[in-house]
Amino acid sequence: MILSPEILTLLILNAILTFFAIIAFYLSLRIFWKYDKNSSAKSQYELESQSYLAATIIKYIFAIKIPLFLFFIFTLDKLSGSIVGAMCAAGVVDATDYGTPLLMLKILNLYLFAYWIVLHNEDSKDENQPYVREKFAFYCVAFFLFIGEIVLEFVMFDAIDIKSVVDCCGVIYSSSSASYLSYFLNMNQLVLLTLFYTLFLLMFLFYKLKNRYAFTLVNLFFIIVSLITLISFFGTYIYELPTHKCPFCFLQKDYHYIGYILYAFLFLGTFYGLTLAFKEREEGYKLSLFFNSAYTIGVSIYPALYYFKNGVWL
Repeated sequence: MILSPEILTLLILNAILTFFAIIAFYLSLRIFWKYDKNSSAKSQYELESQSYLAATIIKYIFAIKIPLFLFFIFTLDKLSGSIVGAMCAAGVVDATDYGTPLLMLKILNLYLFAYWIVLHNEDSKDENQPYVREKFAFYCVAFFLFIGEIVLEFVMFDAIDIKSVVDCCGVIYSSSSASYLSYFLNMNQLVLLTLFYTLFLLMFLFYKLKNRYAFTLVNLFFIIVSLITLISFFGTYIYELPTHKCPFCFLQKDYHYIGYILYAFLFLGTFYGLTLAFKEREEGYKLSLFFNSAYTIGVSIYPALYYFKNGVWL
């Protein structure tokens, strides 16, 4: 294993988070099995106190996971300088069989923990706390995915061989790549862009119709289509190079770290959209539309500016 300062930091923080996550898991199980909001027994008051402790732990785990995820991406990018062939984080992710599943699991866990926060906030607003058992049952499921993420991250770092040659992002995300992603990258760009902007406009339609389930479903598809179009089309205008298709390079200083902003907009927009499946809130609609609009405008500016300056498309 490469014991760089960044990897050591991640391993230590993961160990600390695991310790507190286990405590929260133990408390969550007790609350789920024994909590009865209609009971006035002393044990119920003890469970309520434990629920505050467990909720506080879970909230802080999520609060740490967000910057830790960004630090994880930074670490991958830093490691690319130590692995032959890697030009950015993409090469490190592709260096083992665990990189891509780990990245997907990390993103999934961010959505799950963020959803738990929404569930907890809704529960806290009501003095009867109607979602106590539900939110801690949800955490018990999320806990195993979180532990799986921790284990998979350790395995990935342990499996990296700095002596082996890996592919750079230009090969991994090229149209000729044999990966499953190449199928989507080979799709007609006009079809992809039409789908992208159609999904974006459908959000406003379903907002007007107040159809929260359709709005949620559109946001789910918007995540997938946005990532594909970002790699295959919009990203090439950020790089101003038609052959450069990478979801990581624009996280670097050379591109003013614009990737962090775009991903943040996409995450927040789709997250608020997905939470409407749980409860319809006007605020959820507006926040989802605001951040998804910010993302759509942000990525659309690059090809528009390129065409304005050069008079041609890439």
